[in-house]
Amino acid sequence: MKDLRKFYIDGQWVDPVQVSDLNVENPASEELIATISLGTSADVNKAVAAAKRAFPEFSATSVEERISLMEKLLEIYMDRYDEMAWVISAEMGAPISFATESQADCGRGHINAALEALKTFEFERQVGDTRIVKEPIGVCGFITPWNWPINQISCKVAPALATGCTMVLKPSEIAPLSGYLFTEMMDHAGIPGGVYNMINGDGPDVGSVIASHADVDMVSFTGSTRAGILVAKAAADTVKRVTQELGGKSPNIIFDDADLETAVTSGVMHMMGNTGQSCNAPSRMLVQSSVYSEALKIAEQVASSVLVDQPSKEGQHLGPLSSRVQFDKVQHLIKEGIAEGAKLVAGGSGKPEGLDTGYFVKPTVFADVNNQMAVAREEIFGPVLTMIPFDTEAQAIEIANDTPYGLAAYLSTGSEERASRVARQLRAGMISVNSASQDYTAPFGGYKQSGNGREWGEFGFDDFLEIKGITQ
Repeated sequence: MKDLRKFYIDGQWVDPVQVSDLNVENPASEELIATISLGTSADVNKAVAAAKRAFPEFSATSVEERISLMEKLLEIYMDRYDEMAWVISAEMGAPISFATESQADCGRGHINAALEALKTFEFERQVGDTRIVKEPIGVCGFITPWNWPINQISCKVAPALATGCTMVLKPSEIAPLSGYLFTEMMDHAGIPGGVYNMINGDGPDVGSVIASHADVDMVSFTGSTRAGILVAKAAADTVKRVTQELGGKSPNIIFDDADLETAVTSGVMHMMGNTGQSCNAPSRMLVQSSVYSEALKIAEQVASSVLVDQPSKEGQHLGPLSSRVQFDKVQHLIKEGIAEGAKLVAGGSGKPEGLDTGYFVKPTVFADVNNQMAVAREEIFGPVLTMIPFDTEAQAIEIANDTPYGLAAYLSTGSEERASRVARQLRAGMISVNSASQDYTAPFGGYKQSGNGREWGEFGFDDFLEIKGITQ
């Protein structure tokens, strides 16, 4: 097992103040692969103090100096790219091909997008008699999840570095290996001491302390809506800025004038990607009634063809869920869907044949779902798709928006006019038309209980900056 029990504070690898070990499990083999330490408030205090000391000097660095640091970080990341893919595969079960092509690429993509945005970003401008100056907000606290581990780390750390902030990161204790490796990269890149600090730990003993700390000026959280609410409450007493990227139950509207084979196939495969563990997954497929029966047949064929296998194998298949807790949750909701009367088109409860060890699940499709069923309301976070029929455009929009979430929405139609009309009525932060995918420069974030703020590219800079008006 790897020994990853040290924290990174003030440019040094240090022991925790208090010993509290936690073993990290490989979700495919259920074997223990590493040991980390769980931090305490004392560790957070040390890290925040280091970040606070480093802020005056780092916030005064030039754009050129920060560009140089980020270029070095990107170079080191690319040198260890394959290593990052392997640790993500081991810690959260992503198949190695997917980990290499998608998961690890997020680190490269966000560092590069922030770097390019920094080269042209306007930190000062004149408005009338006032000089508008955008300045780094201060010490930032980052709390990141396990499902896309390096994605959420890099899309917070990169803009913080670019804008001149200092920071304290708490990676997920479920999937901490990628965060540890990324910290080694930051160290090797020569990031000044105290600018970047990393502490492992759980939500109550480290996450909430970061959120409530008086010397943390903003906190950025990615995770469940339930946990995001707790972070916001913890942060409220110090009136710090809180940004959140939270849950989703994204609709995927397929009209009868769409290329049905392409739309349904793409929708099913997108839902199954990352074993369904994506906050923006198109988990509710709304299909116009005139083509609904045909869409069911396509969905059944596609879902039944999806392979589930060991993440260590190359190829396009699904790996396990990330943990036993997640496995139990998904199994419970599949059984609840059956009990509520949803029609099981593919998959179901239990593990796929031949995969008795590990947290593997069957790619599952429910049909004839109504939007009040638990499988249509709750974020399952597994490879479970619900299919809902609709008659009219207005009804589709109503069902799509009938959710407390608003992260993403998808629609397929042969009419550009309809695509534009419907997209503007969907209450979600990201709209994909006919399976289009956004790149690292597009804004990522949602409406309603899917969070506050935006990440990625230049849009990720705003939450790390204060606006000052100087009038002479």
